[in-house]
Amino acid sequence: MKKHDLIAVLDFGAQYAMLIARRVRECNVYCEILPHNVSVAELKKRKVKGIILSGGPSSVYEKNAPKTDQQLLKSGIPILGICYGTQLIARELGGSVKPGKKKEYGRTELFIDDKSNIFAGFTDHIICWMSHGDSVARLPKGFKVLAHTANTKVAAIGDVEKKVYGVQFHPEVVHTERGTEILKNFVYVVCGCKPTWTTENFVEEQLKEIKATIGKDRILLALSGGVDSSTVAALISRAVGKQLTCMFIDQGFMRKNEAKKINEIFTKRFKLHFIHIDSSERFFAKLKGITDPEEKRHRIGNEFIRVFEEEAKKLGKIPFLAQGTLYPDVIESAVPGLTATTAVRIKTHHNVGGLPKDIKFKLVEPLKKLFKDEVRALGRELEVPEDIISRQPFPGPGLAIRIIGEVTPERVKILQHVDDIVVSEVKKAGLYKELWQSFAVLLPIRTVGVMGDKRTYLNTVAIRAVSSKDAMTADWAKLPYELLDIFSSRIINEVPEVNRVVYDISSKPPATIEWE
Repeated sequence: MKKHDLIAVLDFGAQYAMLIARRVRECNVYCEILPHNVSVAELKKRKVKGIILSGGPSSVYEKNAPKTDQQLLKSGIPILGICYGTQLIARELGGSVKPGKKKEYGRTELFIDDKSNIFAGFTDHIICWMSHGDSVARLPKGFKVLAHTANTKVAAIGDVEKKVYGVQFHPEVVHTERGTEILKNFVYVVCGCKPTWTTENFVEEQLKEIKATIGKDRILLALSGGVDSSTVAALISRAVGKQLTCMFIDQGFMRKNEAKKINEIFTKRFKLHFIHIDSSERFFAKLKGITDPEEKRHRIGNEFIRVFEEEAKKLGKIPFLAQGTLYPDVIESAVPGLTATTAVRIKTHHNVGGLPKDIKFKLVEPLKKLFKDEVRALGRELEVPEDIISRQPFPGPGLAIRIIGEVTPERVKILQHVDDIVVSEVKKAGLYKELWQSFAVLLPIRTVGVMGDKRTYLNTVAIRAVSSKDAMTADWAKLPYELLDIFSSRIINEVPEVNRVVYDISSKPPATIEWE
Protein backbone atom coordinates (compact mmCIF):
# COMPACT_ATOMS: atom_id res chain seq x y z
CA MET A 1 0.00 0.00 0.00
CA LYS A 2 1.15 3.53 -0.76
CA LYS A 3 2.74 5.24 2.22
CA HIS A 4 0.40 7.92 3.52
CA ASP A 5 1.32 10.37 6.26
CA LEU A 6 0.55 8.59 9.53
CA ILE A 7 -0.79 9.96 12.81
CA ALA A 8 -0.65 7.53 15.74
CA VAL A 9 -3.10 7.61 18.63
CA LEU A 10 -1.47 6.14 21.75
CA ASP A 11 -4.23 4.50 23.76
CA PHE A 12 -4.32 4.96 27.54
CA GLY A 13 -7.61 3.10 27.90
CA ALA A 14 -9.85 5.91 26.68
CA GLN A 15 -13.40 5.18 25.61
CA TYR A 16 -12.84 7.78 22.85
CA ALA A 17 -9.57 6.44 21.39
CA MET A 18 -11.34 5.03 18.33
CA LEU A 19 -13.24 8.27 17.90
CA ILE A 20 -10.00 10.27 17.84
CA ALA A 21 -8.71 8.05 15.03
CA ARG A 22 -11.95 8.50 13.08
CA ARG A 23 -11.82 12.27 13.41
CA VAL A 24 -8.24 12.36 12.10
CA ARG A 25 -9.26 10.21 9.13
CA GLU A 26 -12.09 12.66 8.45
CA CYS A 27 -9.25 15.14 7.86
CA ASN A 28 -8.13 12.71 5.09
CA VAL A 29 -5.04 11.78 7.07
CA TYR A 30 -4.38 8.11 7.87
CA CYS A 31 -4.49 7.26 11.56
CA GLU A 32 -3.95 4.10 13.62
CA ILE A 33 -4.25 3.26 17.31
CA LEU A 34 -1.14 1.92 19.05
CA PRO A 35 -0.43 0.95 22.67
CA HIS A 36 0.59 3.78 25.01
CA ASN A 37 4.03 2.22 25.63
CA VAL A 38 5.03 1.70 21.99
CA SER A 39 8.73 2.42 21.52
CA VAL A 40 10.06 5.55 19.86
CA ALA A 41 12.10 3.27 17.60
CA GLU A 42 8.89 1.63 16.36
CA LEU A 43 7.22 5.00 15.80
CA LYS A 44 10.19 6.25 13.79
CA LYS A 45 10.32 3.00 11.84
CA ARG A 46 6.69 3.62 10.85
CA LYS A 47 7.62 7.23 9.99
CA VAL A 48 4.88 8.62 12.22
CA LYS A 49 4.33 12.31 11.48
CA GLY A 50 2.48 13.10 14.69
CA ILE A 51 1.24 11.52 17.91
CA ILE A 52 -1.97 12.01 19.86
CA LEU A 53 -2.00 10.85 23.49
CA SER A 54 -5.53 9.76 24.36
CA GLY A 55 -7.46 10.31 27.55
CA GLY A 56 -7.84 7.53 30.09
CA PRO A 57 -9.37 6.58 33.45
CA SER A 58 -6.12 6.80 35.51
CA SER A 59 -4.55 9.68 37.40
CA VAL A 60 -0.96 10.43 36.35
CA TYR A 61 0.25 10.61 39.97
CA GLU A 62 -0.96 7.07 40.79
CA LYS A 63 1.73 4.46 41.41
CA ASN A 64 0.98 2.29 38.37
CA ALA A 65 -0.32 5.02 36.06
CA PRO A 66 0.38 4.16 32.37
CA LYS A 67 3.23 6.08 30.76
CA THR A 68 4.88 6.41 27.36
CA ASP A 69 8.37 5.44 26.27
CA GLN A 70 10.68 7.73 28.31
CA GLN A 71 12.18 9.15 25.11
CA LEU A 72 8.85 10.02 23.48
CA LEU A 73 8.56 13.61 24.67
CA LYS A 74 12.15 14.25 23.57
CA SER A 75 11.80 12.50 20.21
CA GLY A 76 11.04 15.59 18.18
CA ILE A 77 7.79 14.07 16.87
CA PRO A 78 4.89 16.56 17.22
CA ILE A 79 2.56 15.57 20.06
CA LEU A 80 -0.98 16.49 21.09
CA GLY A 81 -2.23 15.33 24.47
CA ILE A 82 -5.94 14.99 25.21
CA CYS A 83 -7.15 15.02 28.84
CA TYR A 84 -4.96 12.36 30.54
CA GLY A 85 -2.46 12.84 27.71
CA THR A 86 -2.13 16.54 28.60
CA GLN A 87 -1.61 15.78 32.29
CA LEU A 88 1.04 13.19 31.40
CA ILE A 89 2.92 15.71 29.25
CA ALA A 90 2.88 18.26 32.08
CA ARG A 91 4.05 15.82 34.76
CA GLU A 92 6.73 14.06 32.68
CA LEU A 93 8.29 17.38 31.59
CA GLY A 94 8.59 18.82 35.11
CA GLY A 95 5.17 20.32 35.76
CA SER A 96 2.64 19.06 38.28
CA VAL A 97 -0.88 17.66 38.26
CA LYS A 98 -3.29 17.72 41.21
CA PRO A 99 -6.93 16.88 41.87
CA GLY A 100 -8.99 19.88 40.79
CA LYS A 101 -10.96 21.88 43.34
CA LYS A 102 -13.96 21.41 41.07
CA LYS A 103 -14.45 18.55 38.64
CA GLU A 104 -15.62 19.44 35.14
CA TYR A 105 -17.96 17.25 33.13
CA GLY A 106 -19.99 18.03 30.03
CA ARG A 107 -20.41 21.24 28.05
CA THR A 108 -18.07 23.99 29.23
CA GLU A 109 -17.19 27.43 27.88
CA LEU A 110 -13.54 27.59 26.80
CA PHE A 111 -11.74 30.94 26.62
CA ILE A 112 -8.87 30.98 24.12
CA ASP A 113 -5.76 32.91 25.15
CA ASP A 114 -3.56 32.16 22.12
CA LYS A 115 -5.17 32.11 18.67
CA SER A 116 -2.25 30.48 16.83
CA ASN A 117 -1.08 26.95 16.12
CA ILE A 118 -3.81 24.52 17.31
CA PHE A 119 -6.27 27.41 17.78
CA ALA A 120 -5.37 29.21 14.54
CA GLY A 121 -8.41 30.94 13.04
CA PHE A 122 -10.48 30.74 16.24
CA THR A 123 -12.51 33.42 18.02
CA ASP A 124 -12.27 34.27 21.74
CA HIS A 125 -14.31 31.35 23.02
CA ILE A 126 -16.01 28.07 22.09
CA ILE A 127 -18.06 25.42 23.86
CA CYS A 128 -15.99 22.31 24.63
CA TRP A 129 -16.64 18.93 26.24
CA MET A 130 -14.87 18.33 29.56
CA SER A 131 -14.51 15.11 31.52
CA HIS A 132 -11.84 15.40 34.23
CA GLY A 133 -11.19 15.56 37.95
CA ASP A 134 -7.43 16.26 37.82
CA SER A 135 -5.86 19.44 36.43
CA VAL A 136 -2.42 20.77 35.52
CA ALA A 137 -1.28 22.81 38.54
CA ARG A 138 2.17 23.92 37.33
CA LEU A 139 3.39 24.21 33.73
CA PRO A 140 6.61 22.59 32.53
CA LYS A 141 9.42 24.88 31.44
CA GLY A 142 8.85 26.34 27.96
CA PHE A 143 5.06 25.85 27.98
CA LYS A 144 2.38 28.48 28.16
CA VAL A 145 -1.36 28.47 28.73
CA LEU A 146 -3.33 28.53 25.47
CA ALA A 147 -6.86 28.42 26.90
CA HIS A 148 -8.78 28.35 30.18
CA THR A 149 -12.27 27.89 31.60
CA ALA A 150 -14.01 29.43 34.60
CA ASN A 151 -12.93 26.47 36.76
CA THR A 152 -9.71 25.34 35.07
CA LYS A 153 -6.89 27.86 34.69
CA VAL A 154 -4.95 25.48 32.44
CA ALA A 155 -7.33 24.06 29.81
CA ALA A 156 -4.79 23.98 26.94
CA ILE A 157 -1.01 24.18 26.88
CA GLY A 158 1.72 24.38 24.27
CA ASP A 159 5.43 24.57 23.61
CA VAL A 160 5.78 25.91 20.08
CA GLU A 161 9.48 25.05 19.74
CA LYS A 162 9.02 21.43 20.83
CA LYS A 163 5.72 21.15 18.90
CA VAL A 164 4.10 19.62 21.97
CA TYR A 165 0.54 20.62 22.83
CA GLY A 166 -2.18 19.51 25.19
CA VAL A 167 -5.90 20.13 25.69
CA GLN A 168 -7.79 19.24 28.84
CA PHE A 169 -11.06 18.83 26.91
CA HIS A 170 -12.10 16.39 24.17
CA PRO A 171 -11.90 17.89 20.63
CA GLU A 172 -12.90 14.52 19.11
CA VAL A 173 -16.51 14.55 20.39
CA VAL A 174 -19.26 16.35 18.49
CA HIS A 175 -20.16 18.39 21.58
CA THR A 176 -16.91 20.39 21.23
CA GLU A 177 -17.43 23.25 18.81
CA ARG A 178 -14.83 23.30 16.03
CA GLY A 179 -13.14 20.26 17.53
CA THR A 180 -12.26 18.87 14.11
CA GLU A 181 -10.59 22.20 13.26
CA ILE A 182 -8.33 21.81 16.29
CA LEU A 183 -7.30 18.38 15.00
CA LYS A 184 -6.83 19.77 11.49
CA ASN A 185 -4.57 22.50 12.84
CA PHE A 186 -2.52 19.84 14.59
CA VAL A 187 -2.20 17.38 11.70
CA TYR A 188 -1.88 19.97 8.89
CA VAL A 189 -0.11 22.95 10.48
CA VAL A 190 1.91 21.43 13.32
CA CYS A 191 2.66 17.99 11.79
CA GLY A 192 2.71 18.99 8.11
CA CYS A 193 0.52 16.08 6.98
CA LYS A 194 -1.02 15.97 3.52
CA PRO A 195 -4.71 14.96 3.07
CA THR A 196 -4.11 11.93 0.84
CA TRP A 197 -6.23 9.33 2.70
CA THR A 198 -9.26 9.29 0.37
CA THR A 199 -11.74 6.68 -0.85
CA GLU A 200 -10.41 6.94 -4.41
CA ASN A 201 -6.83 6.37 -3.29
CA PHE A 202 -7.89 3.46 -1.07
CA VAL A 203 -9.64 1.72 -3.98
CA GLU A 204 -6.64 2.15 -6.24
CA GLU A 205 -4.21 0.84 -3.61
CA GLN A 206 -6.38 -2.11 -2.58
CA LEU A 207 -6.90 -3.23 -6.17
CA LYS A 208 -3.13 -3.42 -6.62
CA GLU A 209 -2.65 -5.17 -3.28
CA ILE A 210 -5.39 -7.74 -3.90
CA LYS A 211 -4.04 -8.55 -7.36
CA ALA A 212 -0.52 -8.96 -5.95
CA THR A 213 -1.77 -11.17 -3.09
CA ILE A 214 -4.09 -13.42 -5.09
CA GLY A 215 -2.01 -13.68 -8.25
CA LYS A 216 -3.65 -16.31 -10.47
CA ASP A 217 -5.21 -18.24 -7.56
CA ARG A 218 -8.89 -18.37 -6.70
CA ILE A 219 -10.52 -16.69 -3.73
CA LEU A 220 -13.69 -17.52 -1.80
CA LEU A 221 -15.76 -14.77 -0.17
CA ALA A 222 -17.90 -15.30 2.90
CA LEU A 223 -20.90 -13.31 1.68
CA SER A 224 -23.74 -12.29 4.00
CA GLY A 225 -25.46 -9.69 1.84
CA GLY A 226 -24.63 -6.86 4.26
CA VAL A 227 -22.72 -3.64 3.58
CA ASP A 228 -19.30 -5.02 4.50
CA SER A 229 -19.22 -8.31 2.59
CA SER A 230 -21.02 -6.76 -0.41
CA THR A 231 -18.39 -4.02 -0.60
CA VAL A 232 -15.64 -6.64 -0.38
CA ALA A 233 -17.34 -8.57 -3.18
CA ALA A 234 -17.40 -5.50 -5.43
CA LEU A 235 -13.77 -4.65 -4.61
CA ILE A 236 -12.33 -8.13 -5.13
CA SER A 237 -14.47 -8.73 -8.22
CA ARG A 238 -13.05 -5.56 -9.76
CA ALA A 239 -9.52 -6.73 -8.88
CA VAL A 240 -9.55 -10.40 -9.98
CA GLY A 241 -12.87 -10.90 -11.77
CA LYS A 242 -13.86 -14.54 -12.27
CA GLN A 243 -11.24 -15.77 -9.79
CA LEU A 244 -13.77 -14.80 -7.09
CA THR A 245 -16.45 -17.19 -5.87
CA CYS A 246 -19.05 -15.81 -3.45
CA MET A 247 -20.52 -18.32 -1.03
CA PHE A 248 -23.52 -17.55 1.15
CA ILE A 249 -23.76 -19.88 4.14
CA ASP A 250 -27.34 -19.86 5.41
CA GLN A 251 -26.91 -20.74 9.07
CA GLY A 252 -30.63 -20.47 9.83
CA PHE A 253 -30.30 -17.26 11.83
CA MET A 254 -31.14 -14.80 9.05
CA ARG A 255 -34.10 -12.45 8.98
CA LYS A 256 -37.45 -13.42 7.48
CA ASN A 257 -37.08 -14.28 3.74
CA GLU A 258 -33.55 -12.84 3.76
CA ALA A 259 -31.87 -15.87 2.18
CA LYS A 260 -34.20 -15.60 -0.80
CA LYS A 261 -33.51 -11.85 -1.20
CA ILE A 262 -29.74 -12.37 -1.06
CA ASN A 263 -29.96 -15.02 -3.78
CA GLU A 264 -31.87 -12.65 -6.06
CA ILE A 265 -29.55 -9.67 -5.48
CA PHE A 266 -26.28 -11.46 -6.16
CA THR A 267 -27.38 -13.63 -9.06
CA LYS A 268 -29.46 -11.04 -10.94
CA ARG A 269 -27.99 -7.65 -9.98
CA PHE A 270 -24.34 -8.41 -9.27
CA LYS A 271 -24.04 -11.40 -11.62
CA LEU A 272 -21.24 -12.95 -9.58
CA HIS A 273 -20.30 -16.61 -9.27
CA PHE A 274 -22.66 -17.19 -6.32
CA ILE A 275 -23.26 -20.36 -4.30
CA HIS A 276 -25.97 -20.76 -1.65
CA ILE A 277 -25.38 -23.40 1.05
CA ASP A 278 -28.18 -24.24 3.50
CA SER A 279 -26.43 -25.41 6.69
CA SER A 280 -29.13 -24.42 9.18
CA GLU A 281 -29.57 -27.89 10.72
CA ARG A 282 -25.83 -28.13 11.30
CA PHE A 283 -25.64 -24.75 13.07
CA PHE A 284 -28.69 -25.41 15.26
CA ALA A 285 -27.07 -28.68 16.35
CA LYS A 286 -23.87 -26.83 17.28
CA LEU A 287 -25.79 -24.37 19.46
CA LYS A 288 -28.03 -26.92 21.17
CA GLY A 289 -28.04 -26.22 24.91
CA ILE A 290 -25.60 -23.27 24.56
CA THR A 291 -26.57 -20.02 26.35
CA ASP A 292 -23.24 -18.21 26.90
CA PRO A 293 -22.88 -15.43 24.26
CA GLU A 294 -19.11 -15.84 23.83
CA GLU A 295 -19.53 -19.58 23.37
CA LYS A 296 -22.22 -18.92 20.75
CA ARG A 297 -19.93 -16.60 18.82
CA HIS A 298 -17.00 -19.03 18.97
CA ARG A 299 -19.11 -21.99 17.84
CA ILE A 300 -20.69 -20.03 14.99
CA GLY A 301 -17.29 -18.67 13.88
CA ASN A 302 -15.72 -22.12 13.96
CA GLU A 303 -18.60 -23.74 12.12
CA PHE A 304 -18.56 -21.06 9.42
CA ILE A 305 -14.96 -21.89 8.62
CA ARG A 306 -15.56 -25.64 8.71
CA VAL A 307 -18.43 -25.32 6.23
CA PHE A 308 -16.33 -23.11 3.95
CA GLU A 309 -13.44 -25.56 4.06
CA GLU A 310 -15.68 -28.51 3.18
CA GLU A 311 -17.54 -26.68 0.42
CA ALA A 312 -14.33 -25.22 -0.99
CA LYS A 313 -12.89 -28.71 -1.46
CA LYS A 314 -15.76 -29.47 -3.84
CA LEU A 315 -14.73 -26.46 -5.95
CA GLY A 316 -11.09 -27.41 -6.36
CA LYS A 317 -8.08 -25.59 -5.00
CA ILE A 318 -9.03 -22.24 -3.38
CA PRO A 319 -6.31 -21.03 -1.01
CA PHE A 320 -7.79 -17.64 -0.08
CA LEU A 321 -10.83 -16.63 2.01
CA ALA A 322 -12.08 -13.03 1.99
CA GLN A 323 -14.04 -11.46 4.86
CA GLY A 324 -15.67 -8.12 5.59
CA THR A 325 -13.83 -7.56 8.88
CA LEU A 326 -13.80 -3.91 10.02
CA TYR A 327 -11.49 -1.97 12.37
CA PRO A 328 -14.08 -1.84 15.23
CA ASP A 329 -14.49 -5.66 14.96
CA VAL A 330 -10.76 -6.06 15.47
CA ILE A 331 -10.58 -3.58 18.36
CA GLU A 332 -13.60 -4.97 20.27
CA SER A 333 -12.34 -8.54 19.85
CA ALA A 334 -8.91 -7.46 21.20
CA VAL A 335 -7.10 -10.30 19.48
CA PRO A 336 -3.31 -10.34 19.95
CA GLY A 337 -1.52 -9.70 16.69
CA LEU A 338 -4.52 -8.05 15.05
CA THR A 339 -4.65 -4.96 17.23
CA ALA A 340 -2.04 -3.24 19.32
CA THR A 341 -4.15 -1.29 21.78
CA THR A 342 -4.76 -1.52 25.50
CA ALA A 343 -8.36 -2.49 24.78
CA VAL A 344 -9.96 -5.30 26.74
CA ARG A 345 -12.11 -7.82 24.91
CA ILE A 346 -15.68 -6.54 24.83
CA LYS A 347 -17.05 -9.37 22.70
CA THR A 348 -15.56 -11.76 20.19
CA HIS A 349 -16.66 -10.98 16.65
CA HIS A 350 -17.22 -14.31 14.92
CA ASN A 351 -15.00 -13.39 11.97
CA VAL A 352 -12.10 -12.26 14.17
CA GLY A 353 -11.57 -13.99 17.52
CA GLY A 354 -14.16 -16.65 16.70
CA LEU A 355 -12.02 -18.20 13.98
CA PRO A 356 -10.38 -21.58 14.63
CA LYS A 357 -6.59 -21.60 15.06
CA ASP A 358 -6.10 -24.30 12.45
CA ILE A 359 -7.89 -22.42 9.66
CA LYS A 360 -6.88 -23.80 6.25
CA PHE A 361 -7.31 -20.55 4.31
CA LYS A 362 -5.13 -17.50 3.94
CA LEU A 363 -7.35 -14.61 4.99
CA VAL A 364 -7.86 -11.53 2.83
CA GLU A 365 -9.51 -8.69 4.77
CA PRO A 366 -9.26 -5.46 2.75
CA LEU A 367 -11.55 -3.49 5.09
CA LYS A 368 -9.95 -4.36 8.42
CA LYS A 369 -8.52 -0.86 8.86
CA LEU A 370 -11.77 0.93 7.97
CA PHE A 371 -14.66 2.27 10.01
CA LYS A 372 -18.27 1.67 8.97
CA ASP A 373 -18.81 5.11 7.45
CA GLU A 374 -15.62 4.68 5.40
CA VAL A 375 -16.94 1.34 4.11
CA ARG A 376 -20.21 2.96 3.02
CA ALA A 377 -18.25 5.63 1.12
CA LEU A 378 -16.12 2.91 -0.44
CA GLY A 379 -19.22 0.93 -1.45
CA ARG A 380 -20.67 3.97 -3.22
CA GLU A 381 -17.36 4.49 -5.01
CA LEU A 382 -17.62 0.86 -6.20
CA GLU A 383 -21.27 1.36 -7.27
CA VAL A 384 -22.74 -1.09 -4.77
CA PRO A 385 -26.57 -0.62 -4.85
CA GLU A 386 -27.78 2.04 -2.40
CA ASP A 387 -30.31 -0.29 -0.75
CA ILE A 388 -27.35 -2.39 0.41
CA ILE A 389 -25.11 0.58 1.29
CA SER A 390 -27.77 2.20 3.48
CA ARG A 391 -28.72 -1.06 5.15
CA GLN A 392 -28.46 -1.06 8.92
CA PRO A 393 -25.64 -3.24 10.32
CA PHE A 394 -26.63 -6.86 10.93
CA PRO A 395 -24.35 -9.09 13.04
CA GLY A 396 -22.51 -11.99 11.42
CA PRO A 397 -24.01 -14.52 13.87
CA GLY A 398 -27.42 -13.15 12.88
CA LEU A 399 -30.42 -13.56 15.14
CA ALA A 400 -28.51 -16.10 17.25
CA ILE A 401 -27.09 -13.25 19.36
CA ARG A 402 -30.44 -11.47 19.51
CA ILE A 403 -31.95 -14.52 21.16
CA ILE A 404 -30.84 -14.45 24.78
CA GLY A 405 -30.42 -18.03 25.94
CA GLU A 406 -30.63 -21.18 23.83
CA VAL A 407 -31.15 -20.80 20.08
CA THR A 408 -33.79 -23.14 18.65
CA PRO A 409 -35.68 -23.16 15.33
CA GLU A 410 -38.88 -22.24 17.20
CA ARG A 411 -37.29 -19.24 18.94
CA VAL A 412 -35.70 -18.06 15.68
CA LYS A 413 -39.10 -18.19 13.97
CA ILE A 414 -40.65 -16.06 16.74
CA LEU A 415 -37.90 -13.44 16.47
CA GLN A 416 -38.04 -13.39 12.67
CA HIS A 417 -41.72 -12.50 12.87
CA VAL A 418 -41.12 -9.79 15.49
CA ASP A 419 -38.08 -8.39 13.67
CA ASP A 420 -40.01 -8.15 10.42
CA ILE A 421 -42.65 -6.02 12.15
CA VAL A 422 -40.05 -3.71 13.73
CA VAL A 423 -38.06 -3.15 10.54
CA SER A 424 -41.14 -2.61 8.38
CA GLU A 425 -42.64 -0.07 10.79
CA VAL A 426 -39.33 1.83 11.17
CA LYS A 427 -39.15 2.10 7.38
CA LYS A 428 -42.79 3.14 7.16
CA ALA A 429 -42.09 5.92 9.69
CA GLY A 430 -39.21 7.18 7.52
CA LEU A 431 -36.63 6.57 10.27
CA TYR A 432 -34.65 3.64 8.86
CA LYS A 433 -31.77 5.68 7.42
CA GLU A 434 -31.70 8.04 10.41
CA LEU A 435 -31.14 5.21 12.89
CA TRP A 436 -27.87 3.30 13.13
CA GLN A 437 -29.73 0.14 14.10
CA SER A 438 -33.28 -0.83 15.04
CA PHE A 439 -34.13 -4.41 15.94
CA ALA A 440 -35.82 -6.80 18.38
CA VAL A 441 -34.35 -9.10 21.00
CA LEU A 442 -36.05 -12.24 22.30
CA LEU A 443 -35.56 -12.51 26.06
CA PRO A 444 -35.19 -15.76 28.03
CA ILE A 445 -38.10 -14.90 30.32
CA ARG A 446 -41.83 -15.36 30.25
CA THR A 447 -44.30 -13.07 31.95
CA VAL A 448 -47.91 -13.29 33.02
CA GLY A 449 -50.49 -11.54 30.88
CA VAL A 450 -54.18 -11.54 30.18
CA MET A 451 -55.62 -11.96 26.69
CA GLY A 452 -59.28 -12.59 25.96
CA ASP A 453 -60.03 -12.81 29.69
CA LYS A 454 -57.56 -15.69 29.95
CA ARG A 455 -54.24 -15.84 31.79
CA THR A 456 -51.16 -16.12 29.56
CA TYR A 457 -47.57 -16.92 30.37
CA LEU A 458 -45.61 -16.00 27.24
CA ASN A 459 -42.40 -14.53 25.85
CA THR A 460 -41.05 -11.00 26.29
CA VAL A 461 -39.28 -9.10 23.51
CA ALA A 462 -37.18 -5.95 23.76
CA ILE A 463 -36.97 -3.30 21.05
CA ARG A 464 -33.55 -1.68 20.53
CA ALA A 465 -33.01 1.47 18.44
CA VAL A 466 -29.87 3.60 18.54
CA SER A 467 -28.30 6.61 16.86
CA SER A 468 -24.57 6.50 16.08
CA LYS A 469 -21.95 7.43 13.49
CA ASP A 470 -19.45 4.63 14.00
CA ALA A 471 -20.86 2.08 16.48
CA MET A 472 -18.11 2.91 18.98
CA THR A 473 -20.55 5.11 20.91
CA ALA A 474 -24.35 5.21 20.56
CA ASP A 475 -27.37 6.94 22.07
CA TRP A 476 -30.70 5.21 22.50
CA ALA A 477 -33.18 6.67 20.03
CA LYS A 478 -36.06 8.78 21.31
CA LEU A 479 -38.64 7.17 19.05
CA PRO A 480 -42.14 8.69 18.87
CA TYR A 481 -44.58 7.18 21.36
CA GLU A 482 -46.92 6.53 18.44
CA LEU A 483 -44.30 4.24 16.83
CA LEU A 484 -43.65 2.40 20.09
CA ASP A 485 -47.41 1.91 20.40
CA ILE A 486 -47.54 0.40 16.90
CA PHE A 487 -44.66 -1.96 17.75
CA SER A 488 -46.42 -3.20 20.87
CA SER A 489 -49.84 -3.51 19.30
CA ARG A 490 -48.70 -5.33 16.18
CA ILE A 491 -46.29 -7.70 17.93
CA ILE A 492 -48.71 -8.76 20.64
CA ASN A 493 -51.60 -9.14 18.21
CA GLU A 494 -49.68 -10.83 15.38
CA VAL A 495 -47.12 -12.97 17.23
CA PRO A 496 -49.08 -15.43 19.41
CA GLU A 497 -46.00 -16.46 21.43
CA VAL A 498 -45.42 -12.92 22.82
CA ASN A 499 -47.43 -11.00 25.42
CA ARG A 500 -45.01 -8.24 26.52
CA VAL A 501 -42.86 -5.65 24.69
CA VAL A 502 -40.23 -3.45 26.39
CA TYR A 503 -37.98 -0.66 25.03
CA ASP A 504 -34.23 -0.54 25.72
CA ILE A 505 -33.09 2.96 26.84
CA SER A 506 -29.39 2.14 27.40
CA SER A 507 -26.62 4.03 25.60
CA LYS A 508 -23.16 2.76 24.58
CA PRO A 509 -21.24 2.92 26.83
CA PRO A 510 -22.07 1.44 29.29
CA ALA A 511 -24.18 -1.02 27.26
CA THR A 512 -23.21 -2.40 23.86
CA ILE A 513 -25.56 -2.00 20.90
CA GLU A 514 -26.25 -5.71 20.55
CA TRP A 515 -27.35 -7.54 23.68
CA GLU A 516 -24.79 -10.32 23.19
